[in-house]
Amino acid sequence: MISSLSWSQLVRKPVVETEHGVVAAQNRRAAQIGAEVLAAGGDAVDAATAVSFAIGVLEPWMSGPAGGGAMMIWRADEGRAQALTYGMRSPMGLDPADYPLAGTGKAGDLFPWDAVIADRNVEGATAIAVPGVVDGVGQAHARFGRIPWRDLVTPAVEVAREGLPVDWYAALMIASSTRSLARDPDAAALFLEDGQWPTIAGWTSLSDKRLSLDAMATTLAEIAEKGPREFYDGEVGAAMARDVAEKGGCLRHDDLRAYRAEFADPLVFERGGACFHVTPRLTAGPTFRDALALLPMPQETRPGPEAFGAYARALKAAYAKRLDTMGDEGESPDAPACTTHFSVVDRHGNMVAMTQTLLSIFGSRVVSPSTGLLMNNGLMWFDPVQGRPNSLGPDKSCLMNVCPVIGEAGRRRFAFGASGGRKIVGAVAQLSAFVTDHDMSLEEAFHHPRIDVSGGETVVADDSLPPKVIAALETEQPVVTTRRTVFPYAFACPAGVMREGDRNSGCTEIMSPWGDAVAETRRDA
Repeated sequence: MISSLSWSQLVRKPVVETEHGVVAAQNRRAAQIGAEVLAAGGDAVDAATAVSFAIGVLEPWMSGPAGGGAMMIWRADEGRAQALTYGMRSPMGLDPADYPLAGTGKAGDLFPWDAVIADRNVEGATAIAVPGVVDGVGQAHARFGRIPWRDLVTPAVEVAREGLPVDWYAALMIASSTRSLARDPDAAALFLEDGQWPTIAGWTSLSDKRLSLDAMATTLAEIAEKGPREFYDGEVGAAMARDVAEKGGCLRHDDLRAYRAEFADPLVFERGGACFHVTPRLTAGPTFRDALALLPMPQETRPGPEAFGAYARALKAAYAKRLDTMGDEGESPDAPACTTHFSVVDRHGNMVAMTQTLLSIFGSRVVSPSTGLLMNNGLMWFDPVQGRPNSLGPDKSCLMNVCPVIGEAGRRRFAFGASGGRKIVGAVAQLSAFVTDHDMSLEEAFHHPRIDVSGGETVVADDSLPPKVIAALETEQPVVTTRRTVFPYAFACPAGVMREGDRNSGCTEIMSPWGDAVAETRRDA
């Protein structure tokens, strides 16, 4: 089928460069909030805390307090990186027998697991896992934060009280999941109008349509005043657990009370003259390491047929190892991006690369009415077939695709990551290779076309790659070419910051309509 998309349109995003701090995020308003924290004297972790809560309000279908994820932190004064994982867990009372296999077909969302009757592991309260974001952010802030917790969460409270602005992109996101949202009365009341997606007034008129997030604002205000453990130990956690139980899920308040995010030493490895620090354990960090370890050092000045052939081979082999040892299977190529990533660098060179997710777009498509929070569907990360490395069971950590990275090469240091499910690790690996192997600038790297190799034999290639690159790829495997578009995403959606000497820069995915890098404006300037 010949695409009707324009063949001549050019899209670019200028890179922000400054001696001050930079926040690169998938939503400009959230990035601006983080930049204001930096301008007030905040650390990179302070800014990341504020962005985490704000972006969960501004794009609630991607992430939020009821999700999970991981971050990489670089401390300039110590000259070392730290990893913090706050992945979701299965509830302690989960019984695998409550997720009987349908006997035929595959699951209807991100992962082609064997189908479970009524998609109980994919959608609804029975798919909800124990959230980790709030404790993860709370632990990072407790260790490195300079600005009071309340002052960092309050901007998200204010944004929630304003209501969710519905422009064409928000309406498109809601429309993509209308049927599923309609199944939960509270999700339908929050996101839909008369059972349909919200309308926007006219094609050319200005619109300020907003959806009420008053319940979420109240919850965030409680977390701001009482601290991060309110989400787990306090009335917020108790109310959320009651809501999930009443809707048939197995999450209980004891699960929340028991939850703790984990600091850990990162995986550290060298390649050529570069050094990488990635998250360990049940993340995509080990797969990133395996992919780069399989890449030969390049012979080309710029990535051409040889480099892209090597990317495809390395990613295929790294994913094969992941499937054999970590239990993650192939993701549907039609799966929408359902995560958010943002990166921060402050004026002192401290960095954060932070990824958070609800897993599927709109998570479980269930809203906790007492808290106003959209809940995750983290149980879908588990294989419902028993006896496998990642089989569904009680009180287990979920295997995540998140891949925040801190990299170093010469005078450069960068914090990269992306959203996009299993497309993430390939994108972050290629961006990292662009800047370390080929000495690309941040702007060159983020605008350069990529391939996606995230399971299966087919390589998805950006159709703006040179014909000789496409031809070289086709000699080894099936290749499908596609356009880099706003929606749906054929490739991951990265965001990154870089520090070279005493200069900081930032950029986001060029096709992200809301994403931007925002520089700190010094108040004493």
